[in-house]
Amino acid sequence: MRAAAAFLAVLLSSAASAEEPPPPTQGSVRIATFNAALSLPAPGELVQRLRLGGSKRIDIAAEIIQRVRPDVILINEIDHDRRGVAAALFRDHLREGRGGAEGIDYPYLFTAPVNTGLPSGFDLDGDGRKDGPRDAFGYGRHEGHYGMAVFSRLPLDEAGARTFSETLWSDMPGNLMPADHFGEAAGALRLSSKSHWDIPARLPDGRIIHLLASHPTPPVFDGPEDANGRRNHDEIRFWVDYIGGADWMKDDQGRAGALAPGAAFVVLGDLNADPADGAARRGALQLLLALTDDPGPKSAGGAAAADEGHRGEPALDTTDWRAPPEGPGNLRVDYVLPSREWEITGSGVFWPAPDSPLARLMGRGGPDHRLVWVDLR
Repeated sequence: MRAAAAFLAVLLSSAASAEEPPPPTQGSVRIATFNAALSLPAPGELVQRLRLGGSKRIDIAAEIIQRVRPDVILINEIDHDRRGVAAALFRDHLREGRGGAEGIDYPYLFTAPVNTGLPSGFDLDGDGRKDGPRDAFGYGRHEGHYGMAVFSRLPLDEAGARTFSETLWSDMPGNLMPADHFGEAAGALRLSSKSHWDIPARLPDGRIIHLLASHPTPPVFDGPEDANGRRNHDEIRFWVDYIGGADWMKDDQGRAGALAPGAAFVVLGDLNADPADGAARRGALQLLLALTDDPGPKSAGGAAAADEGHRGEPALDTTDWRAPPEGPGNLRVDYVLPSREWEITGSGVFWPAPDSPLARLMGRGGPDHRLVWVDLR
């Protein structure tokens, strides 16, 4: 199986999924998502690490971004602090070339509060305490743990941005929340484990594209009630409703309603759900894929690392996880999904073939997710 996959990797290596993509074609913009695994267990620890330097993981994440050179990138798992210091320091880090790559500057940056580590006031995990990471509105060891940030060379309309961190899970019509399991806490629980963001970005021709960013909870680490699996489904379904014009949601800024009809958008983030494999409830993801133009980004490295027994195409995978029974195996969980009016001029997953010089950026010391990019015109 692995030998055949390696042969497939050679065939893929000359296609649009090559490990270091060429610049976007004229008139295109490159949009990417990357779970860079930069979060650290203690509050302020990421800020300190960025100031001191010498972190292999931070340097690897920076070099990967510098080699792909997206115009806009959502970073999942970068700790959020109230003044946005960590995100700003990582932006500074990107300006200095790493590992032979050229530095890259992102003059526009968006970050906002997330639900991770924010106390809910309830004993959600039943351990007799209310102050654990599983008792927060989103799993986290401190406020802002596993946060998000958007780095952009396109101007971002911060005043027009919408965030939905405070949206209640119970407000979603037809939600899958196991209310009996949560008891009196059910009415207070928030839908987003981190947040849902709609950030308008201005393209060079003046048009607006809405960056719809999120990072749903993994559909595992719970009991037979499948609370995380149900929440993952509904966090993804939020975008189905938002794109489809449902009017039940109200943002943190007090504005009600969904995305305006006909608005151009791209959904991006670590959705923690694979269309064919893994533990996720796939209904919402399948609806989202049907509403968008999925370019199916591929990589030679993913093809070479195929897992036995998986139904999905391994070249589409975006994570390097332990094979069963120790883990779920490699899955496709990271997405860049544009609305249908765009011409897709390129796409890929940064996962170099095993014999590539850039394979040194994979594996131990680096993120276990892969950067996914799509070129749109």
